[in-house]
Amino acid sequence: MAQQGSRKINWFAIWVSVAVVVALVLVSVLVVTLNNRSEEPDPVNTPSAANIDTETGAIVVGTGENRLDTYIDFMCPICNQFEQVYGAEIESLVEDGSITLGVHPISILDRESEGTEFSTRAANAAYCVASVDGEAILPFLQAMFANQPQERTPGLTDEQILEVAASVGVTGIESCQSEGTYRGFVAAMTERTPSQPGSQGIGTPTVAVNGEVIANSQLPEPGQLMSLFE
Repeated sequence: MAQQGSRKINWFAIWVSVAVVVALVLVSVLVVTLNNRSEEPDPVNTPSAANIDTETGAIVVGTGENRLDTYIDFMCPICNQFEQVYGAEIESLVEDGSITLGVHPISILDRESEGTEFSTRAANAAYCVASVDGEAILPFLQAMFANQPQERTPGLTDEQILEVAASVGVTGIESCQSEGTYRGFVAAMTERTPSQPGSQGIGTPTVAVNGEVIANSQLPEPGQLMSLFE
């Protein structure tokens, strides 16, 4: 008797193969989705406080005729040195009505905080503070530099940054900080930071006098800042 040539189909093996293919496709889609999500920029939430210039990102302090703008990164040790050398003098010139100060908290040193993005988080906190109490920005800046972490360390946690804010009388910004409300704004304003004359890129601190960016080598001796406006 002749035998039938057909073979029994192994449906189990087929369905297992199909399941494996489907699983691989789903994993691929998940990986692509997560990668795309991680590359998505933070939303740009623009601060609505009257003391924040939404075009330049400057936190404005004072009402003097002359304008001094400083671009700072809270992880930058030279920015801390600038604060120690000129901070008290700048504050005095603001208080006596000689200058208007524009503080630009920017983020160029996230790479120095072991993945915690301290520079961005600290700059975000500065906008959170300024949005609640504009007069607290200079005390906050001074306190942040007094507690400045070293480069190549994780930096301050959000909780520690909030403690710094509380030490200068600002509370109620927990969600603003934990949610990174102004992270996108920080990134956008950082991209607009001007370069110093002769520089190939953004650096901190950067100083502008009545709208004109100067080289740090042009800064006068302490006590002589008003000579910049002559």
